[in-house]
Amino acid sequence: MTETRRIVLSSDHAAIDLRQAVARHLEARGVDVVDIGPTTPESTHYPRHGAEAAQRVASGDCQLGIILCGTGQGIMMAANKVPGIRCGVCSDTFSARMIRQHNDANMLSIGARVVGEGLALEIVDAFVGAEFEGGRHATRVDMITALEA
Repeated sequence: MTETRRIVLSSDHAAIDLRQAVARHLEARGVDVVDIGPTTPESTHYPRHGAEAAQRVASGDCQLGIILCGTGQGIMMAANKVPGIRCGVCSDTFSARMIRQHNDANMLSIGARVVGEGLALEIVDAFVGAEFEGGRHATRVDMITALEA
């Protein structure tokens, strides 16, 4: 796993258990985890949780973010509204590695009702362990960033 100083985690109520498992997994690997997600099962609003985590990444307070909701889709959509965020939903390790290597993704979204804990932890490892390759991919990432203007 590459050296990453801080990773922010958040979720809605549907993904509390998986988010906490991800936090334990990362902490056991020496990652500084900033968990800002809810701790009680009352219904919450995923857009707020996605945006709050994305703001931590966009500000530089955290280098990466991992967010979770039932499908991973809604919270990802909210996070991607924050300028500077490139977040993708992943249900497999290949995609998690590629969004870092080719798209310079700084956030990962996982659907707690889509993947089980074992696979989710493998997805997290693939995402956190990958590095942006730059080169021809940098031009494309710049084009994505230009869309925010």
